[in-house]
Amino acid sequence: MEGTSAAVFITVQKIYYPLLCIMGIPANLVTFYLIFVRRCGMSDTAVVYLSCLAVVDSFYLVWVILLDLTLTFWLLQPFWHSYPWCGVLAFLQYGALYSSSWVVVVFSIERYMVLSSTAAAAVRHLSHARIPKVTCVAVVMLSHLASVPMAWINVVTPVNVTVDGANVTLPRCRYRDETYSTALVWITAVLSGGVPIVLLIIFNYLIGYHLSRASRLFTREERRVMSGRTTRGLVRRSILLLGTISVAFMVLSLPRFITYCILRTVYNSPVFDRNDYRLPINVAGDLANMLQNLNSTTNFLLYCMVSRRFRLELLELLRCRRPAGDSSVLTNTTLKVFTLPQHRTLPLAVPGAVVLTDLQHNQDSP
Repeated sequence: MEGTSAAVFITVQKIYYPLLCIMGIPANLVTFYLIFVRRCGMSDTAVVYLSCLAVVDSFYLVWVILLDLTLTFWLLQPFWHSYPWCGVLAFLQYGALYSSSWVVVVFSIERYMVLSSTAAAAVRHLSHARIPKVTCVAVVMLSHLASVPMAWINVVTPVNVTVDGANVTLPRCRYRDETYSTALVWITAVLSGGVPIVLLIIFNYLIGYHLSRASRLFTREERRVMSGRTTRGLVRRSILLLGTISVAFMVLSLPRFITYCILRTVYNSPVFDRNDYRLPINVAGDLANMLQNLNSTTNFLLYCMVSRRFRLELLELLRCRRPAGDSSVLTNTTLKVFTLPQHRTLPLAVPGAVVLTDLQHNQDSP
């Protein structure tokens, strides 16, 4: 990049990251309130998982975007360039990154297990609120435990910088040029990006497959009972939603996974200048970071704004009104499991059959 282009790119990032904080943190907090307090017609399990996702995404926005990236572009000497904050901030950042990725994964796995289960008792057991609470706590704790080694991949070193035309020596939190640092980066990149992307695509495909099979379990008369809404239409919208989630997660996360691995292997040298935007890899790396960080501000859109009830509750909140009343079974969102009167008995011996008649309305997905 030429000097002018590099300056423009830096200016864009100076504006981009504060905007993410201004929009993302309030959006996640409002989402947490609407889901956890007003419920939005969601099941107990969905309330737990999506509330947890909103919280960990908020922490990610604070640790990574607000305290790290925003201060990097706006302050000469951010506080985390000193000991022990250099290591503490890295620990918190990777803990939030792990948590955000894996909450999405376990939620997709839970939905698949509920939809694919053929035993009513197992479905009720999986849909109990206690299980997702324990799962979310375990995910967050394990994520931060796995991020403990990341506190030592950086080190505070004195660096000569030019300030107002004068050379001064300031402490800087720099990447440690050691073999174990490179190994940790590889492991972290795979566990926070590669594996979640693969699992999310697999389980969303399996959910879509079971929803497609479920559409054949209803008679024409039963479909007429469902408020005039056809199951096949609901299935199409469900599959479209799941595909959107998978593609969005992959598009926003995969570039950072690739560029980060390249930067810490091919360009893993203490003499490499990460701020030299004449090098295409530095531009690509920053663009990938911008996409990755956008993911923490759009999860609530992908998982919640598709819900008609969520939009209604948001509108009522903006009008300072009481929570909206419960809506019908079919007015919340697309990932539905119905309770139908006098449904025909299904042979449980059929491979891959999905029993829907024993599930109650409070087991609906978001």
